[in-house]
Amino acid sequence: MTIIYPSPIFGPIHSRRLGISLGINLQPSDGKVCTFDCLYCECGLNASHPARLPRPSREDVASALESKLQEMVADGVTPDVLTFAGNGEPTGHPDFKSVILDTIALRDKYCPKAKVSVLSNATLCGRDNVREALLLVDNNILKLDTVSQDYILSVDRPAMAGYDVREVVEWLKAYNGHCIIQTMFMTGEGTAWHNGKEEQINADNTSDTYVTPWIDTLCEIRPQQVMIYTIDRETPIPWLRKASAEQLDDIAEKVRKRGLKCSVSY
Repeated sequence: MTIIYPSPIFGPIHSRRLGISLGINLQPSDGKVCTFDCLYCECGLNASHPARLPRPSREDVASALESKLQEMVADGVTPDVLTFAGNGEPTGHPDFKSVILDTIALRDKYCPKAKVSVLSNATLCGRDNVREALLLVDNNILKLDTVSQDYILSVDRPAMAGYDVREVVEWLKAYNGHCIIQTMFMTGEGTAWHNGKEEQINADNTSDTYVTPWIDTLCEIRPQQVMIYTIDRETPIPWLRKASAEQLDDIAEKVRKRGLKCSVSY
């Protein structure tokens, strides 16, 4: 079942990786706005869920977040994390940095132990204002599913012209370790429509062909942590399959042997 999140606040929900998470959705509540069009996205494909409503304003986000935090404090429950996620790429919001500053201020006021996290596909992390904002958050979680340009073009499917994974890697290196790299591993082979034609796609990125150069690149980026995971919910492309626990454990061990911290979500 496709998930379209309310906006601007949803949850709290229990995150496999982050704990009790209060979600902040900077995209419209009626559809997706994303710079990727991943075959595995729980929110569905971009063309299937076009947004017609506007994004929430900076003021809308701050007001809704404060109201929810007041409610949670009154109930004696506070979040472990305030997580920017939802119906697309959060860093695409035009007031992203200001929203981050507002969120940090509200966190400090109502739940100072909570972490501020951003789940981003890293497509915009080279922009100055985005980088400045992400350097302020506790968990700067940036996606890097592979360093294969061909794989990203066929599976993650950038919805913006000129995507270059090597350029993104250079942006990630510029965070000087203040980032968490998140990678989706999966298997499956089949067809999917893209750019008006049906393409044959192999979505398996668990082999050494993909894993070895990915780990070499992680060693260049030197993130504070690596998070690897696999499919957990229904995907819009039905032939995609979860990576096995054995595959994930093997990949995680290879990462750790290179001196990097790595967590696994099955």
